[in-house]
Amino acid sequence: MSAVVALPPPLRADRAVTGRTRTGTALTMLTVYVVLLCGVPSNVTISPLGGLGRPALIWGLLLLLWWVIARLQARSVDVSRATQPARWAYLALLVMVLVSFAAAMLRGQPDDQVTVAIAAVIRLLSWGGVALVLMDGIRTLCDADRLLAWIVWIGAGLAVLGIAQFATGQSLLEWLTQVPGISVEASGAGARGAFLRPSGTATHALEYAAVICSILPLAITLGVTRAHAGRGRLPWTWIPAALIAIAALISVSRSAIIGVVVAVAASLPALPVAYRWLVAAGGVIAAIGIVAVVPGMFGTVVDLFAGSDKDPSTLSRTNALAQVPEFLAASPVIGLGFGTFLPRYYIFDNQWVLILLELGLLGLLAFVVFAFTAMWSAVSTIRRSPYSDVASLGRGIVAALLTSLVLFAFFDGLSFPMSAGMFFVLIGLAGAIRTIGAADANIRPPQREEQDA
Repeated sequence: MSAVVALPPPLRADRAVTGRTRTGTALTMLTVYVVLLCGVPSNVTISPLGGLGRPALIWGLLLLLWWVIARLQARSVDVSRATQPARWAYLALLVMVLVSFAAAMLRGQPDDQVTVAIAAVIRLLSWGGVALVLMDGIRTLCDADRLLAWIVWIGAGLAVLGIAQFATGQSLLEWLTQVPGISVEASGAGARGAFLRPSGTATHALEYAAVICSILPLAITLGVTRAHAGRGRLPWTWIPAALIAIAALISVSRSAIIGVVVAVAASLPALPVAYRWLVAAGGVIAAIGIVAVVPGMFGTVVDLFAGSDKDPSTLSRTNALAQVPEFLAASPVIGLGFGTFLPRYYIFDNQWVLILLELGLLGLLAFVVFAFTAMWSAVSTIRRSPYSDVASLGRGIVAALLTSLVLFAFFDGLSFPMSAGMFFVLIGLAGAIRTIGAADANIRPPQREEQDA
């Protein structure tokens, strides 16, 4: 008899996260993906595979294959799944990408552009595999909590690396060029003022800032829930959030500072009143401490905003918006083709504009529906689950997604492997927490557990 490949069935969200749990294959596979995504430098590829040789991308395709096999064999398994609107929204986005791709190929494209367009579709399939397995594979609060902990502590590791890069003025990853069988692309690390812009394991400082800022709401949520549950002393539970906030504030980037503000502001409504004051005060103390310890940082940060009207990157973004109608006129409905608008044509540094150009008005609509459907999935969990810890996690995921979507206005996030992969991890987490909330809704205790004010 052939073996049945199946994702773990949905169970009631376990209340005691420290107790025994059904840690299934999905959790292990997804943990490996997060480690590969953030732990392996994004500019490292397996040489024979070129741009498609990033380990995280390959693992995402394996996850997609595994998900398809599991779905085909679902009839053989007693599985009751929660409805996942985000899954259908992803399929609609994929259809739009394929339609735009087909139209672009029919119009004719340069050879190098065809290769790039095919690679873009493959990347979207890989990201989708991650999100789909997350939606259907993470079924209990225990598994969600463990995956969340992995993401948060890996984010803390990225923060430590970024702080070390800032302090030493070096990338600290030069040794990778000596590893046989891999290729190391040029890094986006550079200087601004007298300071090095850390990039961690990302390909660019902006990508690094976007990733750690999107993890910050999850770190805040994890710190509060674990401290509130008495599973850790308060200083220990806040270490990841503190490290991530510090790394973002010293990244010498307007986008990072905006990301921290959005992440913290979006996280505050999910916190008890006492923790809101703690988070706000901690942020102010961290900012003052950085200004006091790092000479010249205050002036550099002030110049980032006060002199933005003369900053080349800001002027480039502003001037680029005037070029949008001209490029969009060629194909306003379905766009020029996903991944075909190369930097040699124009650099927009705005993912929303890039989606509009590559996928047209219909594609932009599909992406908006996809993103906000995932956020709605997490919001619906807040209403449906009678348990405060599940509701808190849902709010944290919404805050993380909102942070990513805001930062997409400052750089083309889907063009960078780590930021794109993390965005789809957050999409999948929104679906997973919806599954957990749906299971909780069937329990119906007398009233929702309330956190202490």
